Amino acid sequence: MPPARFKDLALDANDHQTLADWWCTVLGYERRAAPPGEQPPPEWPVPIRDPSGAGPLIWINPVPEPKTAKNRLHLDVRGDTEELIALGARVLRRRSAGAEWDVLCDPEGNEFCVFPPEPEPVARPTVR
Repeated sequence: MPPARFKDLALDANDHQTLADWWCTVLGYERRAAPPGEQPPPEWPVPIRDPSGAGPLIWINPVPEPKTAKNRLHLDVRGDTEELIALGARVLRRRSAGAEWDVLCDPEGNEFCVFPPEPEPVARPTVR
């Protein structure tokens, strides 16, 4: 057994509430519900989850300092770059002959790569 296993992702943000909503919109995620009878204080990290259960839990953590350098770890997503820009992402680098992805950043400057959407599976006709 390996000494560690992947659990969750964590993303720092100055306005963690707003950035959690932005990533929910972009990824189709939702805020994870608090346990019954509990309401976490607004200054606590916000966990967002993939309602299908396929994607990892992402914690949007409040931090006081602004982002000042390139991320050492980033997300890779499949999607439409122009839609992401319309939602508030900013282009850092467009895809080119040497790279099949765009590099964008979220509204707080966290970099992520955007690959083209996967092609729809082609249903093969069945032969009877």
